[in-house]
Amino acid sequence: QVQLVESGGGSVQAGGSLRLSCTASRYPYSSYCMGWFRQAPGKEREGVATITSHGITTYADSVKGRFTISQDKAKNSLYLQMNSLKPEDTAMYYCAADPRSLLLQPICSWIPSGYGYWGQGTQVTVSS
Repeated sequence: QVQLVESGGGSVQAGGSLRLSCTASRYPYSSYCMGWFRQAPGKEREGVATITSHGITTYADSVKGRFTISQDKAKNSLYLQMNSLKPEDTAMYYCAADPRSLLLQPICSWIPSGYGYWGQGTQVTVSS
């Protein structure tokens, strides 16, 4: 059973930075997609950034140039560096994993239902 545990959330003022971490336990997959999603109160869960096991990244337009997704395979860890944070970035942030072949679809999906493993979430609050 894969377990994902996020950390690094908190409260910051607009313009500040946070770095989220996600550590996976018992993750034997060599081919996969992983991503960060967020959900604000009253809104649907949305994709923020994704990365494949080959290192191909994608970003939501709202975070391009401000957020950076990265991974450390030796540590089974996923990261999200968030800079220039805005109040609209306030949400619960979730780490998700989708172990699958990347042969036919080398880019990760933005659809939450495509990910089978989820962390419990970490809250990010940005004040103006």
